[in-house]
Formats: sequence, C-alpha cells, structure tokens
Amino acid sequence: MTAGGFDFAHSEQAAKSRQDKATALARYIWERGIDGPELLALTDTVRRKLARAADITPPSSMETWTMAAELLDSKNAWASANPTHPSASPQHVDEKIMWVKPPIKPW
Repeated sequence: MTAGGFDFAHSEQAAKSRQDKATALARYIWERGIDGPELLALTDTVRRKLARAADITPPSSMETWTMAAELLDSKNAWASANPTHPSASPQHVDEKIMWVKPPIKPW
C-alpha cells in the first residue's frame, strides 16, 4: 500500500501489464521451442537474460513467468491439435540450446 492507500501492484492496470508482458515473453520463448516446465525450471538469472534477449524488461515477480509458462502450455496444446497450421511450428528452435541445456549423459 502506498501512503495514499492505492496498491498499484494489485490494480487492474498492473494485472494488464503483467498479462501483456507474459504474452510477449511467451511469444518469444515459444519460437525457441521452450515449453512451460522448461521455462519454470530455468534459474532466475537465465530467465532474466531470456527476457532481455526478447527486448523485454525482466519481470519483477514469478507471477509473470508463471503466466508465460501457462501461455506456452496453451500454445503447445493448440499446435499439437493443429500440426499443419503455419503457426504451429516454432521458427527458432535452434536457439533453444542457448537457454535450455540438454541433460548430460553419463559415461
């Protein structure tokens, strides 16, 4: 709460800003073939770098990242149901390795 009694963090404007940021993040992240669980498994540092790579100021709360992960899950479900649609295939999956490292196989 601020001195004037208005709590911006829980206002409709703040909610819309979080939704807009989550949508922009999800668009960028989905194009790299990263799914919701992978996004949430990234460290805070990597998520911040990912946001900056998307030219987006990193979210200050986990709530925005969670919203982005939910959007990624929705897009993946839609893409699975519409595999022949031109928008159902990420265009920059080769960049996924920059963010999500594959597990190291033991010898």
